[in-house]
Amino acid sequence: MMSQPRSDNPVVVTMSGLDPTGGAGIQADIEAIASMGCHAAPLVTALTVQDTRGVQACYPVDALQFIEQARHLLADLDMAACKIGLLPSTALVEAVAGILADHPDVPVVLDPVLASGRGDALVDDEVPDAIRTLLLPLTTVTTPNTAEALILAVHADSAAAAAHELMELGTEYVLVTGADVPGGRVENRLFGHLREIDTFHWERLPRSYHGSGCTLAGAIAGLAAHGREPVSAILHAQEYTWQTLRHGYPIGHGQHVPNRLFWAAGGRAE
Repeated sequence: MMSQPRSDNPVVVTMSGLDPTGGAGIQADIEAIASMGCHAAPLVTALTVQDTRGVQACYPVDALQFIEQARHLLADLDMAACKIGLLPSTALVEAVAGILADHPDVPVVLDPVLASGRGDALVDDEVPDAIRTLLLPLTTVTTPNTAEALILAVHADSAAAAAHELMELGTEYVLVTGADVPGGRVENRLFGHLREIDTFHWERLPRSYHGSGCTLAGAIAGLAAHGREPVSAILHAQEYTWQTLRHGYPIGHGQHVPNRLFWAAGGRAE
């Protein structure tokens, strides 16, 4: 007899690109999701050529092959939450939207990756519009940085206006992260129910990090898979992410990477 899925290790399906440095993308998602006590089921959306200094090339996977992977996976596993990262082509955005439409009760965390940390373009020109129209209506939490929020919200001229526009397009919550905005502290602003809910301030660490956005979104998805309410999940995921950066380390000649397993000596991170 086939054993039943273990409810104490809920499955989080992550759809993102493969970063061979392990700093961002699928590996970042897996480590963050596992740190929340969940099982990560990865679906790769792109192969990238990159190091800790930047991205040289990005190759989208075939959308039909991606759909085939997803359909077989989701026929077998019970998806408790979904985290979406890099979707470099409109065909992949369409594929993901079609998959999510079949799972309307699953919390979805969208990290709208549009460029690398140093500004390398990673997506086709039509992708932001496809995200606006197809994915935002299916999303529980969206976690853009300020630049990404302003690209997605075509009528906005500020982070607050962008967040309101994204909510009007369908996402329930928007966490606009501020690490890309200069200042002595990092300010993350949370919006929901068409209003600003809270502002979080975090010490700005002295290094530049590769994969912080993936870490944050993956942690939110992991906490959501356990049934944590979005505002609570967002708060705890930020604390976890900041600790991964504080414990970050260099692996190459560019950005540091978050230490998402900093907690391993002391037990599960939550």
